[in-house]
Amino acid sequence: MQRMRRKKKGEPTIALINIVFLMLIFFLVAGTVAQPLDGDLKLVETSDLEGREPPDAIVIREDGTLSYRGEPVGDTRALAQRFSPEQLQRVKVVPDRELDASRLVEVSRDLRALGASSVVIVTERALQ
Repeated sequence: MQRMRRKKKGEPTIALINIVFLMLIFFLVAGTVAQPLDGDLKLVETSDLEGREPPDAIVIREDGTLSYRGEPVGDTRALAQRFSPEQLQRVKVVPDRELDASRLVEVSRDLRALGASSVVIVTERALQ
């Protein structure tokens, strides 16, 4: 009678420990590649600033209505007539956070069709 030999299985956790160790070394090295900020440097604090649109920007409210420099505007054609050819080179649009994206695309497309070279969408960006 032959004896059945049992194969001894290796520990599967050893390979996992090796991978985790290599990842730890990689992130330690990669984290030191970036130069840290100067200790004396103080970044600008913007959390207390009042949020306002730029003075030359088109504002699109949540309901899709347009305004320019605080005055309501009927449509993009009437709005484009207020702009000089230089202003039409780069048009800034400030959409409301709750505005439907299709309305924003529609206004941007209309402005491009009326001669705007580029339409820049102004958004809020916070550094946490």
